Order: sequence, then C-alpha cells, then structure tokens
Amino acid sequence: MDKIFFHIDVNSAYLSWEAAYHLSHGGDIDYREIPSIVGGDPTTRHGIVLAKSIPAKAYGVQTGESLYMALNKCPDLLIIPAHFSRYIKASDAMVDLIARYTDKIQRYSIDEVFTDMSIYKKDYLKVASEISKNIKEELGFTVNIGISENKLLAKMASDFSKPDKIHTLFKDEIESKMWPLDIGDLFMVGSRTSKKLKGRGIKTIGDLANMDDEYIYTWLKKPGLQILSYARGEEFSDVHIEMDEIKSIGNSTTTPFDVTTMEDAERFILGLSEMVGFRLRRENMCAEVIRISIKNFDFMKKRRQIKLNAPIYSTTRIFEVAMELFKEIWGGDPIRKFSVSVSDLTSNEAVQLSMFEETYEKDKNFDTCVDNIRRKYGSKEVVRSTFLYSKIEPVIGGVAEDAKEYPMMKILL
Repeated sequence: MDKIFFHIDVNSAYLSWEAAYHLSHGGDIDYREIPSIVGGDPTTRHGIVLAKSIPAKAYGVQTGESLYMALNKCPDLLIIPAHFSRYIKASDAMVDLIARYTDKIQRYSIDEVFTDMSIYKKDYLKVASEISKNIKEELGFTVNIGISENKLLAKMASDFSKPDKIHTLFKDEIESKMWPLDIGDLFMVGSRTSKKLKGRGIKTIGDLANMDDEYIYTWLKKPGLQILSYARGEEFSDVHIEMDEIKSIGNSTTTPFDVTTMEDAERFILGLSEMVGFRLRRENMCAEVIRISIKNFDFMKKRRQIKLNAPIYSTTRIFEVAMELFKEIWGGDPIRKFSVSVSDLTSNEAVQLSMFEETYEKDKNFDTCVDNIRRKYGSKEVVRSTFLYSKIEPVIGGVAEDAKEYPMMKILL
C-alpha cells in the first residue's frame, strides 16, 4: 500500500455536539441516550430533523423528515434547536486535535475529515484508536474512523456499524465487506439511482461491480461509469490540504426533497448566501466573482458565474446575483443539490464603490447587526420571514468548502 487514508466522521454530529455542550455546562441528561433530535422550532413544531439520537432512530425517526412526521412517530421526542456557531467550534476543536498527528487534513464537511496517515503504515490501528479515544475524552463526543488505501474506501468503511467504531476496508477486503452491501449504500448512489439499478436486477454493490462497462455506459452514461468504478473500489484523489490564503468561500447543500418550485429554490439559495456572506465578512473580505451550481436527481450539473463591476460582501447582493444566475441555468427539472460560492477576494477595507451601489451603507449596517446577534445567540435568532413554516433552514452550511472541484465531490448527491 502506497497510502493510508483515514475518514473520520462524527457520530450524529449536531446531536452529539449539543449533548457534549449540555453536559459540560452542568446538564444531567445525555441527549444521545434519549429519543431526541436537533432541528426545527420547538415552539411552533415546524422544520425538519437535522440529526437524531439512536433511541429516536428506534422509533423510525429519519434525518430530513418533517418535525410533524417525527413527532407522530415519537410524541415524547425532545427537540433541540440548532446552534451552528457551536458546531463550527466543535469541528475546529476536532481538527486541531487531529493535527497533532498529521498536517495532511482535508475538511470534507463540518463533521467529516479525510487525513493522509501514510507515515503510520505500521501502526495505523494504534493511531486511529488514540485519536478516537482522545476525541471522546477531551471533546466529549465519538467518531467512526474508516481506514483504507484510498479515500473512497475509507469513507465507505466509516459508514459500517456505528457508533464509536474503527473499520478497515482495503482492496483485498472489498469482496467480503463491501460487495454484499445494498446498492444504495454505495457512495454517491442516491435513492433514485438505487431504484433504477434495482429495477435492472442490480441489488448489491457486488452486482454492479461485476457488470459490463459498455452496458452501464449505454444505460447511465458517464455517471454510470463513475459509480461502477466506485463499486470496484477505484478512486485516486489525494487529501487536499487547506491553504492559509483564502481564495474562495462557498457552501453547498443536498436537499432533503426534490426542489421543483422557484420559491423553494430561492430559500435554499438564500440560506446558502446567508452563510457565505457571514463567512466573507468574518474574514473582512469582499468578492468580485459569484458562482452558483445546481445538480438534478440524475447527477447532471449546471453552473454559472459572473464577475462584477465592483466587489461585494452583502448577503442580499450575493443572493440577488446568485438568483439571476440560477434563473439562467434552471430548466425546471427537480434539483437535489445547490452550491453558492464567491471568489476573487479582496480586503473590504479598500472597496471602491460603483455608482450603482447606493444601498451599500444600509446593507453594511444590516449585515453587521445580524452577524453580531448570530455570533452571540445562534443562527436562528434572526430569521428572514420567507423561511417561516418552509421546512428549509434559514442559514445553510458550515465549514469552508473550496470552490475547486475535487474527485471525491464531483457527483455527490
């Protein structure tokens, strides 16, 4: 093996982080041990489930479903509001701890990281155990760690039995550990693709791995060949190490349902713009390039970007430009993923306003006020009215997601 990769994934991240925070501040109930969820509004009982405890899962509660449905399954469900600023701090603390072992760390999402652990080829299991133990004892939550010679297999391994487990999935283990799994368990195979594959008799990952390449291409084209190579354990990307200089800021989200209306699309784009704008202002930067990308349920991706006459950092302006771009590329097909990003960043201390930026001072004061409230009290203390009763989060995203596309992210639903 030339490489050893870890995929480190926080177990029920939002719920675990809320539980750890609650216990460290004098609480006497571990949310992970009772039927509980993070998400929605406890007062109105609207919204969706963002994370669930194992006891809640036993009632059939599912991530992404409405609070109404979850409460029908478990009327005594404890509903915990989300605190995204708290989750960013917990994620940062985990990355800082992992950095004791390696500087080759790629933040894949707010609760997942890939690491290149090739320097520990002889004792990678010992190192994985140490990391898992230290995260549990020092930070108060647990992780699953998947280990393999490529990032795909490491990620698949981390999804084996949970919580608080360490699994390997090397090339010589694929046939026994991965191929018997349901085809829907394969990375980047969503529910629609799973249904299509099963309709052709492809029920397990092994069934797909042993299919003829030409047949899959004739039927599913290039995305089909991608999942076929994943079924065979083939993936060759390296860990992308975050650079000190921020060149772009972006966030994306996979939607819990097919987005088919302009109203819902606007809410998802606004929610992403809220986080992008917040992070842009936190870095005291402004942006000249705005980009949006969307992906439909068949993996087809469309993107559009524009270079502005003057740099901006207002959430409202980012959203307005993103919506203009969205309207140019959307043909009405159901959407499953949105991404909003900004680049060509410069310091906001030297912004040269164009004659068209008449609302600059008003937007600046508004954003500053909202940012301060959200930093102190949480992201849901100030919410735009369009999100009320919409089941869509008002602020979407967390950890930086570089605008560059990496092989492991190209076709992720």
